[in-house]
Amino acid sequence: MMTALLAVAIFVIAYALIASEKVNRAAAALGGAAVMAVAGIVDAHSAFFSEETGVDWNVIFLLLGMMIIVSILKQTGVFQAVAIWAAKRARGEPYRLMVMLLLVTGLVSPVLDNVTTVLLVAPVTILVCRRLGLPVAPYLIAEVLASNIGGAATLIGDPPNIIIGSRAGLSFNDFLIHMAPIIAVLLVVFALLCRLMFRSTFRHKPANATEVMELNEREAIKDPKMLVRCLIVLGAVIVGFCLHAVVHIEPSIVALLGAGVMILVSRTTPEQFLEEVEWPTLVFFMGLFVLVGGLVTTGVIERVGEFLIDAVGENYLLAATALLFGSVILGMFFDNIPYVATMVPIVAGLVATVPDPEQANALWWAFALGADLGGNGTAVAASANVVVLGIAARNGEPISFWDFTRYGLLTTAVTALLAWPYVWLRYFV
Repeated sequence: MMTALLAVAIFVIAYALIASEKVNRAAAALGGAAVMAVAGIVDAHSAFFSEETGVDWNVIFLLLGMMIIVSILKQTGVFQAVAIWAAKRARGEPYRLMVMLLLVTGLVSPVLDNVTTVLLVAPVTILVCRRLGLPVAPYLIAEVLASNIGGAATLIGDPPNIIIGSRAGLSFNDFLIHMAPIIAVLLVVFALLCRLMFRSTFRHKPANATEVMELNEREAIKDPKMLVRCLIVLGAVIVGFCLHAVVHIEPSIVALLGAGVMILVSRTTPEQFLEEVEWPTLVFFMGLFVLVGGLVTTGVIERVGEFLIDAVGENYLLAATALLFGSVILGMFFDNIPYVATMVPIVAGLVATVPDPEQANALWWAFALGADLGGNGTAVAASANVVVLGIAARNGEPISFWDFTRYGLLTTAVTALLAWPYVWLRYFV
């Protein structure tokens, strides 16, 4: 019991330091992990080799591979070209531009995972906002929130879905049938919500818009032949992501293979292909995984799950409601990947007690919705959030923990409240 309390205390202190932004978040996470190790809560095996309590190397190497791919693509000038194209199609109108970028993000994130999506879209967003003299932060925040919502639509769109699908035996088509309809509605609602949340930043600047309309996006491409080669590799990587469940190759391996091949075909130097790698972000994730692993090792999260099973009894609508909103709340404080990995066995045990197969699967969908939508709750609740904050800081456009979280909390509340009637009407009425 004392060990569990100590683990909770260490986690809370580390999380408070991250939220306060008085200490670098990578240093806070790594320091908290170190304290857990010194206290004997975690050891080398549980921190580095355990799938349940250790660093999720699949996530780390997926991020590393995609950061290298984005860094090489940046050398071709394709991001500048896309930025000019987007600005011209929006005619420089700020809200129209945001909706266009949200549409791109919402369509891409179900096919790619949300981390990959924001790695590709964020550099474009920074460039186009600077061209139009617009604040960068609102657009980056809106995109990462949209990627977390849109990624929930498919099996491969959000890493927690991959974990849930594997344990529950749910296919790609199952996610399309059950998750995609409500996600499409939530994306539309979110686009309207952005009009309200960011209304003070939508200031049209005709002079900048006129200047952008005169630009030629094709002139931004620095090396067309290299771009073609890189886009072929990127296309192969995307196909690999889509087929990973068929060919049984992890997305992290696909990303690393793609990065290696792109380095070969582009002939870039280490200085060039490592330019966009967010090393502090990768270190932050490692520390965060170990921190959450300490809570898993001491049984803190498991006890929460057992309490949930005892509390709902045979009221399966209550169980679905608890999974949806409970996952939203807990998902706001824990990265949703280790959270889902920890809770999946508990949810499986609860599902096994439900006699009606339709309502049994409803618990999985409620759990998936809660975990995915809860990823928008705070700046550290989902991998994509942390990645975007790292990119923003690296480009001189820092987004604070609270700047992100105040928009994320409102978005999470609205989307979760709309998701609950969907679960109720579709599976229990």
